[in-house]
Amino acid sequence: MRDSPSMQDLAKRARGASRACARLDAEDRRRILESMAEAIEGASASIVSANATDMEAGRSSGLSNAMLDRLMLNDGRVRGMAQGLRDVAALPDALGEELERIERPNGLVISKVRAPMGVVLMIYESRPNVTADAAGICLKAGSAVILKGGSEAFHSNSAIAEAMIEGGRSAGLPEHAIQLLRTTERADVHELLQMDNQIDLVIPRGGEGLIRAIAEHSRVPVLKHYKGVCHVFVDETADVDMAQEICVNAKCQRPGVCNAMETLLVHQACAEKFLPQIGRAFGEHGVEVRCDPDALSILGAGVPATEDDWREEYLDLICAIRVVSSLDDAIEHINFFGSGHTDAIVTSDKQNAERFLREVDSATVYHNASTRFTDGAEFGKGAEIGISTDKLHARGPCGVEEITTYKYVARGQGQVRT
Repeated sequence: MRDSPSMQDLAKRARGASRACARLDAEDRRRILESMAEAIEGASASIVSANATDMEAGRSSGLSNAMLDRLMLNDGRVRGMAQGLRDVAALPDALGEELERIERPNGLVISKVRAPMGVVLMIYESRPNVTADAAGICLKAGSAVILKGGSEAFHSNSAIAEAMIEGGRSAGLPEHAIQLLRTTERADVHELLQMDNQIDLVIPRGGEGLIRAIAEHSRVPVLKHYKGVCHVFVDETADVDMAQEICVNAKCQRPGVCNAMETLLVHQACAEKFLPQIGRAFGEHGVEVRCDPDALSILGAGVPATEDDWREEYLDLICAIRVVSSLDDAIEHINFFGSGHTDAIVTSDKQNAERFLREVDSATVYHNASTRFTDGAEFGKGAEIGISTDKLHARGPCGVEEITTYKYVARGQGQVRT
């Protein structure tokens, strides 16, 4: 059954709201975001109750433990959503920032300044915190947002959106600046994807199938976040205790998220020493390992890996392990099989570290740190609206600045072109 308004009306309302959002000054946006955060905290009990309904339905439908972890909300996670809004509110105002200044010989002064994107359509699965993160970031960036969450989080998303809209309205949130799409009709989403005259950017966040389907059918530009096939490469000079700690954190701390390690690469020179150590640690955490012949021989346990394992985003306590002969082999493996999301090297060799950081073609690369830091909040962005594996127009964790565009403002004194 179709909800009202129609998709055309909903998009037109968002376009009007986007102009109202662009007129808000920095203090207006800060005050609205603070009020939204307070409203979410005040509605914590109802949000958690709504989430319990979604969790029960998710268990009944056979959602994996990793997906249930993404879906689950408790008082702490609700407080985290509210704090994310406050963190975004506290960020310096990006709109109007002068990115470049050009002074021409004829006296014309041209400024490149940051400007609102306009209307953002956010399509996402499972994670209800995205409802708050996306709304907050878009508002801070002076844009309106249309939110389309997955059916598995319907009650959670509705409760969060209602609290934010009510709290924001009391502080001056423009009408229709945040709209939650309640339809379950795919045709409605497809209709929105054709509205390049009303919607400026689509951000899909979820499984690879969802993202590819939207990219293939959208006339609106799409900021894509494909799967996170993240690697850690343990180089021959790595401190093995440090490497173990990094690998356990990258794989086990929260395995169902996109910045968790999926493939471990180990230099053959340290494999005999490191693999038994990490094997024991993984065993304690219940990690299933899928190994190439060399790793399988050293560990004496595990499942033989297939080529598909090197491309797999498990989002679970499963890790592919491969022994490589050199840094070159590690870089080649990552650039061939990886998804361009996040990759790390553990090494004491600064030259090798710099080569890895320079030559691995991913949005985020690390030396001696866990892949789990690839996150908007950890990068000081307050929150994130997604992690782009694209190269245009944004890459990596996307916060307020990445959800803006720019324009050129030229100031003259009557100049004409001859």
